Amino acid sequence: MENDENGAVQRKPKVKGKHDKLKPWDDDPNIDRWKIEKFDPSWNGGGMLDVTTFSTLFPRYREKYLQDAWPSVKSALKEYGITCELNLVEGSMTVSTTRKTRDPYIIVKARDLIKLLSRSVPAPQAIKVLNDEMQCDIIKISNLVRSKEKFIKRRQRLIGPNSSTLKALEILTGCYILIQGNTVASMGSFKGLKTVRRIVEDCIENKMHPIFHIKILMVRKELEKDPTLAQENWDRFLPKFKKKNVNQPKPKQSKKKKPEYTPLPPPQPPSKVDIQLATGEYFLSDKVKSEKKWKEQQERQAGKTAENKRKREAAFVPPEEPTIQHNKSDDGNKDVATLATSLKKKAKEYGNQKLIENVNPEAYLAESGEPSKKKSKKSKKSKGSKS
Repeated sequence: MENDENGAVQRKPKVKGKHDKLKPWDDDPNIDRWKIEKFDPSWNGGGMLDVTTFSTLFPRYREKYLQDAWPSVKSALKEYGITCELNLVEGSMTVSTTRKTRDPYIIVKARDLIKLLSRSVPAPQAIKVLNDEMQCDIIKISNLVRSKEKFIKRRQRLIGPNSSTLKALEILTGCYILIQGNTVASMGSFKGLKTVRRIVEDCIENKMHPIFHIKILMVRKELEKDPTLAQENWDRFLPKFKKKNVNQPKPKQSKKKKPEYTPLPPPQPPSKVDIQLATGEYFLSDKVKSEKKWKEQQERQAGKTAENKRKREAAFVPPEEPTIQHNKSDDGNKDVATLATSLKKKAKEYGNQKLIENVNPEAYLAESGEPSKKKSKKSKKSKGSKS
């Protein structure tokens, strides 16, 4: 207990346990407690006490790519004192520590690296997970939905048209996201990975569309730029989306009419012996019965063979060619004849009219007054021959 300037007694906050006491550097504003310091090999000069090994399987379609990219993976892990092995027979990748390993957490990073490689992440991108600032998260989405059709639709919704939704999420969260099969592999900071997991699960479970999450992230990014709003609640600025369930009209089910109530039980169906007694088959001998059964079998067989033959021959029957029907009626002939005569008549009238228009009246009168000399000569010759 301490006395302040005014004489009031101040009580120290109660602390559980003797090791949970307040430290002098707890209130130091110059210390960034979220900063991840780079590992110094001098912190662990003695190395690891035991060998730690992790292995994971990979699908067969990744075999060729891993075989080509394995030298670059091996050289990246060698810098941290980690050995790796690619087993093509079992289809597995294995990483383990050595005597040169100093960082105790690097084996966990190597385990994440081989997990990302098995989930179709490119090797240059997967190697970045070995950095202290980079983390990874593999989200399993196949068990969130039962229906396969719904799962495919919602997974495509997360990708978006031309991967536009996925690119927007990568920019806003600052994470690398890859959707492959039944998993979503993401790489980035802890804060970004937490956001990505929430968006993916909400999309696959049909809780919220990724577009709404993108709008909220964009508003948050703008609010972060304003220092005056750093200590305020941002809920009043963020958009609120309510899920709308459209009530579809249910199909009307026809009500079944209930049968009339009768206290008596339903009539008992006739047994096989009763049917044989009714038809008289019961009194026939075994030989006659077998002959009758054989005849029925032969008839059924003959019907089936004829049906199969007809089906086989149907493939060789040529299709019927379409026939062009000509309408040769008397009325049609009459109409054509009248049309032809009318056209001839009109053409004749038009020709006569044209000749009349082209005649010069003076020349016509002169020709009519003076008979042609040729005609007179011919007439004279004809008269002389007559005499």
